[in-house]
Amino acid sequence: MEFKLHPRSIVARPKVNPRLVDKELSRYDEYMDHVRGLAPKTRSMALRIVGRLLTSRFGDGPVKISAIKPDHVRRFFAEQAKLYSKPANAGIVVASLRGYFRYRASRGDAVHGLVGVLSYPANWQLSSLPKSLTDEEVEQLVGALGQPGRSMRRADAIVRCVLDLGLRSGEVAQIGLDDINWHAGTITLRHTKSRREDVMPLPIATGKAIAAYLKHERPKTDSRAVFVRNNAPRGLPVGPDLVRKVIRQAYARAGLPYTRSHLLRHTMANRLLAGGASLKEVADVLRHRSLNTTMIYAKLDSRKLIEVALP
Repeated sequence: MEFKLHPRSIVARPKVNPRLVDKELSRYDEYMDHVRGLAPKTRSMALRIVGRLLTSRFGDGPVKISAIKPDHVRRFFAEQAKLYSKPANAGIVVASLRGYFRYRASRGDAVHGLVGVLSYPANWQLSSLPKSLTDEEVEQLVGALGQPGRSMRRADAIVRCVLDLGLRSGEVAQIGLDDINWHAGTITLRHTKSRREDVMPLPIATGKAIAAYLKHERPKTDSRAVFVRNNAPRGLPVGPDLVRKVIRQAYARAGLPYTRSHLLRHTMANRLLAGGASLKEVADVLRHRSLNTTMIYAKLDSRKLIEVALP
């Protein structure tokens, strides 16, 4: 039998003294949330990296930014960069440390020398072509939909959401029943990467796939999420990992040698360009905050490339 002795004051609660570094990280997390408006995942990554720097320098002692010297930052970055398979990915460390030092600068600390020693590794964003499915592979994937079996209708609807709407895996997982306006033929995305609401047209094929799943396969549940789990914990919303797993399985059923769910997002962008859409229109559909993010698809725009090609 479990006795709850703490509420009865029979056994005193253990005293927990948080480290001074943890208090500093808590204040910085509040700043990132309320001032910069960063997403939880971004804040968590930054706190891990900044926490490593502060712990390596101060341990359990007080945090004194003036005690951090440029050489300390250089050595720390060199050690952290070894943890990443690609040098360009080490830019996460640079962004996290710069963000923290700028926070300290807003509090009156002289940290300009610390920011100056950090530079982003070379990252040639436009050096490669974005991989996408060919028209034949799209037909192959679509042809493999509609198979009988457990959770197949959910799989069909998820694939349609990514292929037809260009949704990210996290956005698919967050779609709610109240986000679909069946009469207007629209879907509202409320939990996007840019943390804004976007209203998009709901293609007929996508709507039919979602409706078939809701009518014939979705378990009875109090959850307002469209896509829910069929296994324990049954009825709870699916997560991004399950969405990616479903798409990998769809590739396998179609006989395609791919695994990345983001490939379908690239495919949608390529199909829009092939249909005559401009880069700005592609950016709007993919909900890019910056047009520079969409510029990589310029190399797939055959119509424009023909116009500028040399004889």
